[in-house]
Amino acid sequence: MPSRSDYPLGPVVLDIAGTELQPEEAEVLQHPQVGGLILFSRNFESPEQLCYLVGCVRSVRPNLLLAVDQEGGRVQRFKSGFTRLPALRDVGDLFEQDSQRAIQTARELGWLMASEVRECGVDISFAPVVDADDAFGSVIGDRAFSPDFAIVAELAKAYIGGMGEAGMAATLKHFPGHGAVEEDSHEELPVDERSFEEVWEEDMRPFRALLPLAGAVMPAHILFASVDPNPVGFSSFWLQKILRHKLGFGGIIFSDDLSMEGASVMGDHCDRAEAALAAGCDAVLVCNKPAKAIEVIERLNAVAHPANNRLSLMCAKKATPSGSLAALQKAERWRRAVAMAETLL
Repeated sequence: MPSRSDYPLGPVVLDIAGTELQPEEAEVLQHPQVGGLILFSRNFESPEQLCYLVGCVRSVRPNLLLAVDQEGGRVQRFKSGFTRLPALRDVGDLFEQDSQRAIQTARELGWLMASEVRECGVDISFAPVVDADDAFGSVIGDRAFSPDFAIVAELAKAYIGGMGEAGMAATLKHFPGHGAVEEDSHEELPVDERSFEEVWEEDMRPFRALLPLAGAVMPAHILFASVDPNPVGFSSFWLQKILRHKLGFGGIIFSDDLSMEGASVMGDHCDRAEAALAAGCDAVLVCNKPAKAIEVIERLNAVAHPANNRLSLMCAKKATPSGSLAALQKAERWRRAVAMAETLL
């Protein structure tokens, strides 16, 4: 019988409380229904501390997928000792002045973000955002490259290329597009009344262009009321009929955080997890509610939910990282990329 560290990765991606791995958390991470750990600002003090924490996690579950949201701008979990990253919108604004410079900057920022994260042993950042932010006040705001779908696609392609050069797979979010709603799905379920045809021709343009380059997709907690009765992350229409079959996507589908209020219409956390997996998600995020994460693990274990081999495809695609940013910071490319980032701050 394999040791717990050899189990295939399960579907649950969860979090931990602080900057050190506690014994009870280590036990949870070894459960066969667990496949990933997402890190937040509360888990970070410095690159050295992060490297030590990652080492502790790897010692109990070497193959666990480690993730973070390190988009830049207002969504950057690792700060002190890491390069301060501009918001993606700053790159989009540069595109309006000098498109070729903006494309080059997007590639270097993707490489910079991914290289620093990888040097501390974290496999992926859930990035990039490929929503196109509408001008009327979408909650996405400056997390998006641009309100223009074509610019989003072009800059995201370069950004993904840079990520790939650093050995990191990209996650496109938030499928099929979050930029046309004002409501924040952390607080409520946004409702978009547009037809499928409108969404296909508008918000989905970047996704359609970039899916062949992506390792994963994260669907939005949004209800497209005229298209399907379920929010996207719980909809077999969106995840199976459109994403898998019509668009031919064969990578990972991560749910967005099931603790968000936009997911609450599907029931309790266990109901949400089962609905997301049944609809076509490969992995479900359960963040900031450790007791609920345990409930989800126990429910999925009780129904013997099978492991999904796709999740391991997101693990880092290059050799074991050095465990420090010092070596990376000596590289000419790092210095050049940091200079590009600083011009946008």
